[in-house]
Amino acid sequence: MHLKKPDPRFTGSYKAKKNFLLALQIAFSVTGVLWFILITDQYLDLNLGRFGLRPRDAQGLLGVLTAPLLHGGVQHLFSNSLPLIVSLTTVLYLYPNSSVRVLPMIWLGSGLLAWLIGRPSLHIGASGFIYGVLAFVFVSGMIRRDLRSIAVSLLVWFLYGSMVWGVLPVQPKMSWELHLAGAVLGVAMALLYSKWDTVPVKRYEWEDDDSVPDWYPDPDREKEQDDDEPPPPPVTLH
Repeated sequence: MHLKKPDPRFTGSYKAKKNFLLALQIAFSVTGVLWFILITDQYLDLNLGRFGLRPRDAQGLLGVLTAPLLHGGVQHLFSNSLPLIVSLTTVLYLYPNSSVRVLPMIWLGSGLLAWLIGRPSLHIGASGFIYGVLAFVFVSGMIRRDLRSIAVSLLVWFLYGSMVWGVLPVQPKMSWELHLAGAVLGVAMALLYSKWDTVPVKRYEWEDDDSVPDWYPDPDREKEQDDDEPPPPPVTLH
Protein backbone atom coordinates (compact mmCIF):
# COMPACT_ATOMS: atom_id res chain seq x y z
CA MET A 1 0.00 0.00 0.00
CA HIS A 2 1.48 3.31 -1.10
CA LEU A 3 1.18 6.05 1.53
CA LYS A 4 1.21 9.64 0.35
CA LYS A 5 3.37 12.13 2.22
CA PRO A 6 1.77 15.58 2.62
CA ASP A 7 3.84 18.50 1.39
CA PRO A 8 5.55 20.02 4.46
CA ARG A 9 5.27 23.45 2.86
CA PHE A 10 1.51 23.05 3.29
CA THR A 11 1.27 21.29 6.65
CA GLY A 12 3.90 23.53 8.25
CA SER A 13 2.71 26.81 6.80
CA TYR A 14 1.54 29.77 8.84
CA LYS A 15 -1.98 29.31 7.48
CA ALA A 16 -2.07 25.69 8.65
CA LYS A 17 -1.00 26.67 12.15
CA LYS A 18 -3.58 29.45 12.21
CA ASN A 19 -6.29 27.01 11.11
CA PHE A 20 -5.34 24.61 13.89
CA LEU A 21 -5.62 27.34 16.52
CA LEU A 22 -8.98 28.37 15.10
CA ALA A 23 -10.25 24.78 15.21
CA LEU A 24 -9.06 24.45 18.80
CA GLN A 25 -10.76 27.72 19.73
CA ILE A 26 -14.06 26.59 18.21
CA ALA A 27 -13.87 23.24 20.01
CA PHE A 28 -13.27 24.92 23.38
CA SER A 29 -16.07 27.40 22.69
CA VAL A 30 -18.59 24.65 21.93
CA THR A 31 -17.56 22.76 25.06
CA GLY A 32 -17.85 25.98 27.05
CA VAL A 33 -21.41 26.47 25.81
CA LEU A 34 -22.32 22.98 27.06
CA TRP A 35 -20.87 23.75 30.48
CA PHE A 36 -22.76 27.04 30.58
CA ILE A 37 -26.02 25.23 29.81
CA LEU A 38 -25.37 22.61 32.49
CA ILE A 39 -24.40 25.13 35.19
CA THR A 40 -27.37 27.35 34.37
CA ASP A 41 -29.71 24.37 34.43
CA GLN A 42 -28.51 23.15 37.81
CA TYR A 43 -28.25 26.61 39.40
CA LEU A 44 -31.72 27.73 38.32
CA ASP A 45 -33.26 24.25 38.58
CA LEU A 46 -34.68 24.48 35.05
CA ASN A 47 -34.89 20.72 34.48
CA LEU A 48 -33.80 21.10 30.85
CA GLY A 49 -33.38 17.35 30.58
CA ARG A 50 -37.06 17.07 29.77
CA PHE A 51 -36.22 18.41 26.31
CA GLY A 52 -34.11 15.36 25.50
CA LEU A 53 -34.74 12.79 22.79
CA ARG A 54 -37.77 10.50 23.23
CA PRO A 55 -37.82 7.79 20.54
CA ARG A 56 -40.97 7.48 18.44
CA ASP A 57 -42.63 10.29 20.36
CA ALA A 58 -43.71 13.30 18.32
CA GLN A 59 -42.84 15.69 21.13
CA GLY A 60 -39.52 13.93 21.58
CA LEU A 61 -38.43 14.95 18.09
CA LEU A 62 -37.24 18.23 19.59
CA GLY A 63 -34.46 16.19 21.16
CA VAL A 64 -32.90 15.70 17.73
CA LEU A 65 -31.72 19.30 18.10
CA THR A 66 -31.38 19.61 21.86
CA ALA A 67 -30.18 16.21 23.14
CA PRO A 68 -26.44 16.82 22.45
CA LEU A 69 -26.67 20.08 24.42
CA LEU A 70 -28.05 18.47 27.57
CA HIS A 71 -26.30 16.35 30.18
CA GLY A 72 -27.32 14.54 33.32
CA GLY A 73 -24.71 16.11 35.55
CA VAL A 74 -21.13 17.28 35.99
CA GLN A 75 -19.68 13.77 35.71
CA HIS A 76 -21.63 13.13 32.50
CA LEU A 77 -20.38 16.28 30.78
CA PHE A 78 -16.89 15.94 32.20
CA SER A 79 -16.50 12.52 30.56
CA ASN A 80 -17.62 14.00 27.22
CA SER A 81 -15.57 17.21 27.30
CA LEU A 82 -12.11 15.97 26.30
CA PRO A 83 -13.35 13.65 23.51
CA LEU A 84 -15.49 16.52 22.20
CA ILE A 85 -12.52 18.91 22.12
CA VAL A 86 -10.26 16.34 20.45
CA SER A 87 -12.81 15.24 17.85
CA LEU A 88 -13.95 18.75 16.91
CA THR A 89 -10.43 20.12 16.68
CA THR A 90 -9.34 17.22 14.51
CA VAL A 91 -12.23 17.32 12.06
CA LEU A 92 -12.19 21.11 11.72
CA TYR A 93 -8.44 21.22 11.15
CA LEU A 94 -7.95 18.22 8.86
CA TYR A 95 -11.23 18.39 6.94
CA PRO A 96 -12.42 22.03 7.03
CA ASN A 97 -14.52 21.96 3.85
CA SER A 98 -16.33 18.70 4.45
CA SER A 99 -16.82 19.42 8.17
CA VAL A 100 -19.23 22.22 7.29
CA ARG A 101 -21.58 19.54 5.93
CA VAL A 102 -20.50 16.55 8.01
CA LEU A 103 -21.02 18.04 11.47
CA PRO A 104 -24.67 19.10 10.95
CA MET A 105 -25.41 15.76 9.29
CA ILE A 106 -23.99 13.81 12.23
CA TRP A 107 -25.75 16.06 14.76
CA LEU A 108 -29.17 15.73 13.14
CA GLY A 109 -28.80 12.31 11.53
CA SER A 110 -27.68 10.51 14.68
CA GLY A 111 -30.63 12.00 16.57
CA LEU A 112 -33.12 10.99 13.89
CA LEU A 113 -31.75 7.46 13.65
CA ALA A 114 -31.76 7.07 17.44
CA TRP A 115 -35.34 8.39 17.48
CA LEU A 116 -36.28 5.51 15.17
CA ILE A 117 -34.39 2.67 16.86
CA GLY A 118 -34.08 3.85 20.46
CA ARG A 119 -35.74 2.47 23.57
CA PRO A 120 -38.73 4.38 24.92
CA SER A 121 -36.62 6.39 27.33
CA LEU A 122 -35.07 9.85 27.67
CA HIS A 123 -31.79 10.18 25.76
CA ILE A 124 -29.45 13.12 26.38
CA GLY A 125 -25.76 13.88 25.93
CA ALA A 126 -23.22 14.74 23.25
CA SER A 127 -21.71 11.25 23.15
CA GLY A 128 -23.66 10.23 20.03
CA PHE A 129 -22.29 13.26 18.20
CA ILE A 130 -18.78 12.48 19.48
CA TYR A 131 -19.02 8.90 18.27
CA GLY A 132 -20.00 10.16 14.84
CA VAL A 133 -17.13 12.65 14.57
CA LEU A 134 -14.53 10.17 15.81
CA ALA A 135 -15.80 7.53 13.39
CA PHE A 136 -15.56 10.05 10.56
CA VAL A 137 -11.98 10.98 11.47
CA PHE A 138 -10.87 7.36 11.84
CA VAL A 139 -12.41 6.05 8.61
CA SER A 140 -11.36 9.13 6.63
CA GLY A 141 -7.73 8.59 7.53
CA MET A 142 -7.85 4.92 6.58
CA ILE A 143 -9.32 5.48 3.12
CA ARG A 144 -7.35 8.62 2.19
CA ARG A 145 -3.96 6.94 2.74
CA ASP A 146 -1.88 10.01 3.45
CA LEU A 147 0.53 9.83 6.35
CA ARG A 148 -0.99 12.71 8.31
CA SER A 149 -4.56 11.39 8.20
CA ILE A 150 -3.49 7.83 9.01
CA ALA A 151 -1.39 9.03 11.95
CA VAL A 152 -4.38 10.89 13.37
CA SER A 153 -6.62 7.86 12.80
CA LEU A 154 -4.21 5.63 14.73
CA LEU A 155 -4.03 8.20 17.53
CA VAL A 156 -7.84 8.33 17.72
CA TRP A 157 -7.98 4.54 17.88
CA PHE A 158 -5.29 4.47 20.58
CA LEU A 159 -7.11 7.05 22.71
CA TYR A 160 -10.73 6.06 22.15
CA GLY A 161 -10.70 2.60 20.56
CA SER A 162 -12.32 1.10 23.64
CA MET A 163 -15.37 3.28 22.99
CA VAL A 164 -16.40 0.79 20.30
CA TRP A 165 -18.10 -1.21 23.06
CA GLY A 166 -20.40 1.75 23.60
CA VAL A 167 -22.37 0.86 20.46
CA LEU A 168 -23.54 -2.36 22.13
CA PRO A 169 -26.28 -2.63 24.77
CA VAL A 170 -23.89 -3.53 27.59
CA GLN A 171 -25.01 -0.87 30.08
CA PRO A 172 -28.73 -0.31 30.67
CA LYS A 173 -28.35 3.37 31.59
CA MET A 174 -26.16 4.22 28.60
CA SER A 175 -27.70 5.41 25.33
CA TRP A 176 -25.99 2.90 23.05
CA GLU A 177 -28.57 3.81 20.40
CA LEU A 178 -27.16 7.33 20.11
CA HIS A 179 -23.63 5.94 20.00
CA LEU A 180 -24.49 3.45 17.27
CA ALA A 181 -26.41 6.04 15.25
CA GLY A 182 -23.54 8.50 15.47
CA ALA A 183 -20.96 5.89 14.43
CA VAL A 184 -23.06 4.82 11.44
CA LEU A 185 -23.47 8.43 10.30
CA GLY A 186 -19.75 9.09 10.77
CA VAL A 187 -18.71 6.14 8.62
CA ALA A 188 -21.25 7.06 5.94
CA MET A 189 -20.03 10.66 5.83
CA ALA A 190 -16.39 9.52 5.59
CA LEU A 191 -17.21 7.45 2.52
CA LEU A 192 -19.35 10.18 0.99
CA TYR A 193 -16.75 12.94 1.38
CA SER A 194 -13.63 10.83 0.81
CA LYS A 195 -12.57 13.04 -2.14
CA TRP A 196 -12.82 16.30 -0.20
CA ASP A 197 -10.02 18.14 1.60
CA THR A 198 -7.17 16.39 -0.18
CA VAL A 199 -3.78 17.72 0.91
CA PRO A 200 -0.95 18.61 -1.49
CA VAL A 201 1.45 15.69 -1.71
CA LYS A 202 5.23 16.05 -1.68
CA ARG A 203 6.72 15.06 -5.02
CA TYR A 204 10.35 14.30 -5.77
CA GLU A 205 12.22 15.24 -8.93
CA TRP A 206 12.67 11.64 -9.98
CA GLU A 207 8.86 11.16 -10.03
CA ASP A 208 8.58 13.65 -12.90
CA ASP A 209 11.61 12.41 -14.81
CA ASP A 210 10.58 10.05 -17.62
CA SER A 211 14.09 9.63 -19.03
CA VAL A 212 15.78 6.23 -18.91
CA PRO A 213 18.98 6.10 -16.81
CA ASP A 214 22.20 5.19 -18.57
CA TRP A 215 22.68 2.12 -16.43
CA TYR A 216 19.26 0.67 -17.29
CA PRO A 217 19.51 -2.06 -19.96
CA ASP A 218 17.66 -0.90 -23.06
CA PRO A 219 17.56 -3.42 -25.99
CA ASP A 220 16.68 -0.70 -28.53
CA ARG A 221 19.64 1.41 -27.47
CA GLU A 222 21.99 -1.56 -27.63
CA LYS A 223 20.72 -2.40 -31.14
CA GLU A 224 21.32 1.17 -32.31
CA GLN A 225 24.85 1.06 -30.93
CA ASP A 226 25.51 -2.20 -32.77
CA ASP A 227 24.24 -0.67 -36.02
CA ASP A 228 26.52 2.34 -35.63
CA GLU A 229 29.64 0.26 -35.23
CA PRO A 230 31.68 -0.07 -38.46
CA PRO A 231 31.85 -3.54 -39.95
CA PRO A 232 35.07 -5.46 -39.38
CA PRO A 233 37.66 -5.31 -42.18
CA PRO A 234 37.59 -8.17 -44.64
CA VAL A 235 39.97 -10.99 -44.02
CA THR A 236 42.30 -11.87 -46.88
CA LEU A 237 44.25 -15.06 -47.18
CA HIS A 238 47.78 -15.10 -48.59
